[in-house]
Amino acid sequence: MLAVPRVASATPPPEVGWDYGEVDSGRGAGMSGAQRSFSSSYGAMLTNPANMASSRVYHVGALASIWPEANRETFGAAIVDSSTSSTRLAGGFAALWTIQDHNGIDRLSSDLRLSLAMPFSEQFRVGVTGRYLSLRENGNGPLGSSLASGGLSNESIVRGIGIDVGATLQPTNSNVAISLVGVGLNNAGTGFQPLSVAGGIGYGIQSFTIEGDALADFTTWDRTTMRLMFGAEYLLAEHYPLRGGYRWDSGQEAHSASLGVGYISSAFSLDIGARHSFGVNAATAVVFSVAYHVESSENPTSGY
Repeated sequence: MLAVPRVASATPPPEVGWDYGEVDSGRGAGMSGAQRSFSSSYGAMLTNPANMASSRVYHVGALASIWPEANRETFGAAIVDSSTSSTRLAGGFAALWTIQDHNGIDRLSSDLRLSLAMPFSEQFRVGVTGRYLSLRENGNGPLGSSLASGGLSNESIVRGIGIDVGATLQPTNSNVAISLVGVGLNNAGTGFQPLSVAGGIGYGIQSFTIEGDALADFTTWDRTTMRLMFGAEYLLAEHYPLRGGYRWDSGQEAHSASLGVGYISSAFSLDIGARHSFGVNAATAVVFSVAYHVESSENPTSGY
């Protein structure tokens, strides 16, 4: 359990910066995480692996996430290929590194993800992600150098596997998509790898997407908590996505709002998103992500 008393502080408590172990792309941050029904490329790996098979792409990308108040930085690289397999099987790999509160708890984590997705039809696709998390805390917590919060210098306090499974249904001749995602289904029993179930429903056409997601977290707090996410995206002049979103987190009792922009071409895409939470433990996350479209040399109408 990661809960602490809600006392105003210039630096939010560690669970705010950890953000349930989730990592957003620039697009995801701009939409407050509401992209479980409509996503692709390595953004799908981070939220719903089934959607890696939603379009035919071969992308190599990187991201950087900066949380100024929470003293967290995350850097990552990923590759997703859903275009070269004759069976339309999609595969992806991502490596993510997080540094949090270097002058305090000094948390360091490595998060490796391997994902596979298969479209069983044009309307239904399923994906699975295996995650390996190694996490250390070399510093001291709020109680200083003690058995309760002194950390285990240079030793992993978490080293475990997580299994995520996602599915997306998009009815024939419909612009609606419905998704269901289970995260940490092996139930590692720790707030660093929480068990959660999320669902989403979205509506998307060529230039506009809107989506709402709901997530139930069974592990992080001393009770089941909910996160509600809403996001919208408008594609301006076929190249410039404009995004906005909202999130309510019942565990942290926090409202968040987000904005994002991007640029998409046949050869690459660039996204920037920022989300700010309001309340006692206010915090801002700014995410930059970029993807090179390897398939663009052969297919000038790259998916996104």
